[in-house]
Amino acid sequence: MKLTETYRQAKLELQRTVESRRAQRVGKFLLGPNLNDGLIAKTIMIVLLSVIAFLYVKPILYMISTSVKSLEDLIDPVVGLIPRSLHIQNYLDAWKGLRYPEAFTNTFIIAFFGSLFQVFSCALTGYALARLRIPGKTLVFVLVLITFLVPPEITMIPLYMIYSKLGWLNTPLVFLVPALLAQGMRGALFIIIFRQFFLAQPKALEEAAKIDGASVFRLFFRIMLPLAGSACLVVFLFSFVWYWNMHMEPSMFLSKGFTPLSLRLNELSVQLLGNKSMSLSVAVGKDPISEGPKMAAAFLIILPPLIVYLIAQRWFTEGIERTGLVE
Repeated sequence: MKLTETYRQAKLELQRTVESRRAQRVGKFLLGPNLNDGLIAKTIMIVLLSVIAFLYVKPILYMISTSVKSLEDLIDPVVGLIPRSLHIQNYLDAWKGLRYPEAFTNTFIIAFFGSLFQVFSCALTGYALARLRIPGKTLVFVLVLITFLVPPEITMIPLYMIYSKLGWLNTPLVFLVPALLAQGMRGALFIIIFRQFFLAQPKALEEAAKIDGASVFRLFFRIMLPLAGSACLVVFLFSFVWYWNMHMEPSMFLSKGFTPLSLRLNELSVQLLGNKSMSLSVAVGKDPISEGPKMAAAFLIILPPLIVYLIAQRWFTEGIERTGLVE
């Protein structure tokens, strides 16, 4: 009897041990060792990120869907994101209404060369503020911060008067010359980025170069600027996208003649207003006749920077990490 009871007790203890180990394994699998490595935490994160991604992607999906819808699909409330048929005529109308090749060239000249000039000028200014001993350097940096904090609407009228006297209105000079002088679109922010990057570099590099007889400019162009490749890429991409999408500044300085895509979109909207002939547009707050071409035009405008970002995505992410923008 004692042997039987001992056997039963040992069997029960063994079952409890096995069940406890199973429970621990299930707990580790569901919760993880650090609570954020388990299945539950990962599922919550995936669901949360999927919802956020959908909220960001939904407007683009709506834009693409509307751009290929016919008038019947736009009027029919039953049709959702997927149209019954692809209506490519919207893109042909948008291409013609935007005068896309000419407007694309104008926008590319401003965005590409403005970004290129800003990378060079802001890198040079940031290096000077970070490394060189200049009288009044702190005051200059404070002034840079002030230009970053002052809203651009305050300086719009004085700039318009200056550009008018110089004869730069309706020419790309209103954007390229300030970019060459480190005062282009968000120039103060880029100066701060370069300054923080150069401050983080070891001084031993400069000391070794100076011992070898390198001048300040040679030190900057041969050593410091190549090291700042990640920062240059981040500044170039940010600057390119902001120059490409800007609207308020071109509407003031490029009202006629040399007009970018953002202003051509306004002109296209005005042209399409003449097609309003349906009372339905008043009821729903938008014109179904012009909605397709406008969405097609908007997609044609955002497509080039989207392609640029997709190509440079990996280097852009690495540049963000190295320049410390995440912090």
